[in-house]
Amino acid sequence: MDKLWDFGRKAMFYVRVLSGYEERRIRSYRLQLQQRLQQAQQRKAALKQVPEQIILSEVRRMVGDMQSLNKKLEETEAAIEEYFKPIDKEAEIIMKMQLEGEEKTMREMMTAMQRHALLEKAEAEKFANLQNAKTDKHIEEPTRPDNSAQRG
Repeated sequence: MDKLWDFGRKAMFYVRVLSGYEERRIRSYRLQLQQRLQQAQQRKAALKQVPEQIILSEVRRMVGDMQSLNKKLEETEAAIEEYFKPIDKEAEIIMKMQLEGEEKTMREMMTAMQRHALLEKAEAEKFANLQNAKTDKHIEEPTRPDNSAQRG
């Protein structure tokens, strides 16, 4: 009986092979295996890309954070500049006043120095004139007696 069953199985197998059923079954099984293999490779490639995507998303997030931080920094700088504008204007006014005061004192010192120089020059001229007058008197005195002797 077992031999009969074996013979029946073999006969059915031959019928399936001759009819092409077994070949289609083998092809379909092979196609299934190929599809599973492709899916596994796709999953493997996707898993390899996941760390890259994670890194890229992290980098994008960090760049976004840095841009927002730069924006906040610029806003803070603008607020600080706006806050100190009146103080800067006052400091500028004070500096201008100080510079004007210094220029005024310098002008006054220059005029005073010029006056002083003119006075010294005038004194020097007076002194020089007196010296010239004294030397002229000394020179004229000896000549006067000669003139009086000639007259006499």
